[in-house]
Amino acid sequence: MKLLVDMNLSPRWTLLLAGNGFDASHWSAVGAPDAPDAEIMAFARSGDHVVLTHDLDFGAILAATGA
Repeated sequence: MKLLVDMNLSPRWTLLLAGNGFDASHWSAVGAPDAPDAEIMAFARSGDHVVLTHDLDFGAILAATGA
């Protein structure tokens, strides 16, 4: 399982997750820090990532797009 940690969570999450066997990347390592949520979701979808976030907007994006 590939995990993508959103900008609103600390990059330290990737260290914790990777230390426990997960393939984890922080958005700051793969994309622009000011990227809109839709861009993050598109990246995650294209790479089969699960997004870890503290952003309530992602639920609305998923509902609106049917993703």
